Amino acid sequence: MCHPGWKRARLAAQRLRDLAHLRRVRDRIDREYARPLDVEELARGADMAAGHLSREFRLAYGRSPYGYLTARRVAHATALLRRGGLGETEVSAAVGCPSHGVFRSRFTELVGVEPAAYRRHAAAGAAAPAVHPPARGGRPVRNREASDTEQKLASTT
Repeated sequence: MCHPGWKRARLAAQRLRDLAHLRRVRDRIDREYARPLDVEELARGADMAAGHLSREFRLAYGRSPYGYLTARRVAHATALLRRGGLGETEVSAAVGCPSHGVFRSRFTELVGVEPAAYRRHAAAGAAAPAVHPPARGGRPVRNREASDTEQKLASTT
């Protein structure tokens, strides 16, 4: 029969391993946000099931891996739009959004204004609106960015 303390110790050790995997996933998203990434690929790299990764990532960082990826892309897009020289479509491609429509919808959702309005605001030298984290709950978890889900994403906004 196992000692009760051993089970707790094993669970604590597993939790620490999971947190290390989650940090590596977050770091990968930070580095590779402009590439197509999906939760299944991220989960394989972390040696976790996709659903488990999504749940644990949300618990650790307050949003799903897709939500974190989207916020990272939008944050970089705001910097590109403030800098100027690139149009909305070029910025969308530069940050790795699967389509211009998805980019525009998510940018507007997170920043509160459309990308073109944000760029005009920045060009006029006005203080740029802050990027807001996405609202929690109520939204489906998106595990893929594959082209077959692109239509669904564009149609839900």
